[in-house]
Amino acid sequence: MTTRRVGIDVGGTKFLGVVLDEHGTVIDEQRRPTPKGPDAIIDGLVEFVRELRPTAGIGVGVPGLVTRDGVLRAAPNLVDINDFGVGRLLRERLDMAVHVDNDATCAAVAEWQVGAAKDARDAVVVTLGTGIGGGIVAGGALLRGANGFTGEIGHMVVDPNGPLCPCGRNGCWERYASGSGLAMLARQAVRDGRLERVRALVGGAIDEVRGEHVQTAAREGDAQAVVLIDEFARWVALGLVNLANILDPDLFVIGGGLAASGDLYLQPIKQWFGALLYSPSLRPHPSLVVAHFGERAGAVGAALLADVH
Repeated sequence: MTTRRVGIDVGGTKFLGVVLDEHGTVIDEQRRPTPKGPDAIIDGLVEFVRELRPTAGIGVGVPGLVTRDGVLRAAPNLVDINDFGVGRLLRERLDMAVHVDNDATCAAVAEWQVGAAKDARDAVVVTLGTGIGGGIVAGGALLRGANGFTGEIGHMVVDPNGPLCPCGRNGCWERYASGSGLAMLARQAVRDGRLERVRALVGGAIDEVRGEHVQTAAREGDAQAVVLIDEFARWVALGLVNLANILDPDLFVIGGGLAASGDLYLQPIKQWFGALLYSPSLRPHPSLVVAHFGERAGAVGAALLADVH
């Protein structure tokens, strides 16, 4: 029988499921809209798993605080979700092994096991999407913390007087250095009379400005857009420097939706990282690379959770 290792990434808008063969190659990929509410999510996951036909257990990545025994304590991007026993409920319904972890931790597992951080002993995987998630490998092992909550790096406060974060605090890193952070910076720049090309792209509808509009303008050679990307890169680098000072990794892997435009961001991030790092001339600098798996990383890593739990 062909090995079918199934991993599912539960997002705010969609389930992304993959099937891996015995070599870790993706042999099937499917998507479904994310249902609303805990009961509907479990029903949807059970149906999805049966369609994907695993030959062993499954792995599931979910957004938010996930305990070591697979309880989702809080999930800002899912409706009415807290203290949600995802692992237990799926095991009861499916009668098979189920591993559950944070979605960004799953992405880190994918990159560490078979991706851009393969064989690394000390690495941090940073997912830059709507928010920021992370996964940490230290001494050749996945860090999960006392409760399983390691990796909520997007909620480092980088400006206590900054904008309100969905977590309830002000000035979290993800308010500046995520996709939504780039959009926030861009909208403010348009209001300030900068980014005229971006204003034209949205027909003057400032609330419609997104990071993609900045990228389009930068690729067209618009100087104001290039300056804004440099400003955004500084915020990304600031958080990475904080992590480097704490964890001293060999490698940062940059994933999430923004990684698809790494040609625009990676070089300025590296330049700011070198400028902001503590004692930069007296220490080795960690490598900064783009993730291998892109948006599949969470699902691929979920399928591999049994290997690292």
